[in-house]
Amino acid sequence: MMRFSSRLDNVKVASPCPADWDAMVGNDRVRFCSQCELNVYNLSGMAKHEAESLIAKAEGRLCVRYYRRKDGSIITRDCPVGLAALKRRLSKIKTAIASATLGFFAALGFSAAARALLMPSYPDHTMGTVAFQGEPVIEVKGDMVRPLNQQPPISRNRNRTR
Repeated sequence: MMRFSSRLDNVKVASPCPADWDAMVGNDRVRFCSQCELNVYNLSGMAKHEAESLIAKAEGRLCVRYYRRKDGSIITRDCPVGLAALKRRLSKIKTAIASATLGFFAALGFSAAARALLMPSYPDHTMGTVAFQGEPVIEVKGDMVRPLNQQPPISRNRNRTR
């Protein structure tokens, strides 16, 4: 009696394609390759039953992209080991983002608290009526008197004879 085996176990690529997946147009499941003019299906971006169904329905040439484990099995989107690794990675990313955000806001709070403690608070602008404080200014009008120890300047007009 023969055991049922997955179609994914028999997937082999005869000659790997050198085309760049990122240069192709499409989404994470299927992209169009302009070199071979075929759709390239990402088996690792599909659930296991979707990938098996695609292989079963394929007529003629089927161009695929996939990741293979060391044991030879193909990694699919719903793989529990791959899914757990992906969840761990996303969890680490979320933790890092939350820590960075919390640290940023804590630094802002510390900065504001330090500024409040170290620098007196002055308003940004002042408005109001000016109130003079101090001695009043006395206005004095009249001719200026020269000090006693100074000689008057020599005027050219006085020394002229007519």
